[in-house]
Amino acid sequence: MRIGIPAETRSGETRVAATPETVKKLISGKHQVIVQSGAGVAASVIDDAYLAAGALIGSAADAFGCELVLKVRAPSSEERALMKSGTVVVGMLNQFDADNTAAMAAHGLTAFALEAAPRITRAQSMDVLSSQANIAGYKAVLLAANTYQRFIPMLMTAAGTVKAARVLIMGVGVAGLQAIATAKRLGAVIEASDVRPPVKEQVESLGAKFIDVPFLTDEEKEIAQGIGGYARPMPADWMQRQAELVHERAKQADIIITTALIPGRKAPILISEDTVKAMKPGSVIVDMAVEQGGNCPLSELGKTVTKYGVHIIGEPNLATLLAADSSALYARNVLDFLKLIVNADGGLVLNRDDEIVAATMLCSGGEVSKK
Repeated sequence: MRIGIPAETRSGETRVAATPETVKKLISGKHQVIVQSGAGVAASVIDDAYLAAGALIGSAADAFGCELVLKVRAPSSEERALMKSGTVVVGMLNQFDADNTAAMAAHGLTAFALEAAPRITRAQSMDVLSSQANIAGYKAVLLAANTYQRFIPMLMTAAGTVKAARVLIMGVGVAGLQAIATAKRLGAVIEASDVRPPVKEQVESLGAKFIDVPFLTDEEKEIAQGIGGYARPMPADWMQRQAELVHERAKQADIIITTALIPGRKAPILISEDTVKAMKPGSVIVDMAVEQGGNCPLSELGKTVTKYGVHIIGEPNLATLLAADSSALYARNVLDFLKLIVNADGGLVLNRDDEIVAATMLCSGGEVSKK
């Protein structure tokens, strides 16, 4: 089977869907791999590295003309036009973009959105959300440290002692946990908050203090458990209690990193404008949810702004800032997923009874898949 690896054309996207490591494994499976010239340059992979792995280098038309196309982001209309009806495309295709899914279905594509894989043990090796969030959480701390105009760790010098920075992490999923671990390595004093009680143990195991917001009803406790590792929208009363507690902690924080997302919905507001006003001048907010509307209403997509003396970083898609490692991890996720839809003879087998295949399939045969 011919497998195409095109260059990503979305603005700011630096990742690539296959690396020389995964290309070798695909070729050992008797596939022909065609990589668009320059596809890996932004991820520090030159064409010669793909050639050495056994791939062919071609044009965009060559890559999109293959039976199986591996992407990072959903194909644009121009990219769809280069694919034949019946082409299988695998990537982070945004399952909540109904218009794009309909367009892929109308073009006759069979599309798999890897971010829709269920949070089950068997799918861990293909969990693109976790692999990319891990990198993003790390990078968020480095961005904050670079913007913050003081030391992160406590330092004892001849000129006096410098206090350690206080870091507040809002949302303790994969990105939040990595942010805690990274900030801890830098010597910060860390607090963390999340609606899900089970993460308290993880937070404390990494050396941070968990901010408890009490649950007053059984309904609040049930909702707080989340679904598939994700948070659910909490009742207004609980959100108000959380906001009051966060406001007090934020006034003491030097750096705040927000990571809270709800799949398919606008990101919840965690840091209000009034809270920003109350923060210390020179403090930093990294809003990792800025692409989904932001956890702070003052965040601006793609910009670092200063409001009320607070630096607010709205850099989207932080994993692209470490394109080499994020591509390497993503490519391994893709390779593991392909084992579900490619048989030992190198042919496509779409087993709709497999819960991972069923969950990730957006469209096939001209129809949008029903979930």
